[in-house]
Amino acid sequence: MREISEETEIRAEPMEVWSVLTDLRRYPEWNPFIRQADGRVAAGRTLTLRMFPARGRPMTFRPRVLTAEPGRELRWLGRLPVPGLFEGEHRFLLTPVAGGTRLVQSEAFRGLLVPLLERRIRDTRTDFRSLNAALKARAERLPPV
Repeated sequence: MREISEETEIRAEPMEVWSVLTDLRRYPEWNPFIRQADGRVAAGRTLTLRMFPARGRPMTFRPRVLTAEPGRELRWLGRLPVPGLFEGEHRFLLTPVAGGTRLVQSEAFRGLLVPLLERRIRDTRTDFRSLNAALKARAERLPPV
């Protein structure tokens, strides 16, 4: 298993951050990494996400939502069609802090292909940082809920 994580603090309440994070139809307006998104953010549902990594070609994933706790946590699992080759469990954790929210975006990668994709996984940290910065900017600009 290999895990990566990036975090930032946002001057907005967790529910305000959540509203930006889960408004999938508005992703093209602000999200530099996941530029297209569709689906219902609810446990058990499948999302369609079109990702545009800074290094690499665009990819479409259809992860299953594992957890959708408003203002707290969004977690999904994406995998290749062949079990055991490669899967990623993506997580956004929102924690209230003085003056706003701590956002931790992470992903745990598992499967036989993980060692072969080490460079791509390492490069994904850059995409996480850019998404976090864009989410921070968007949430801090919105009027309080």
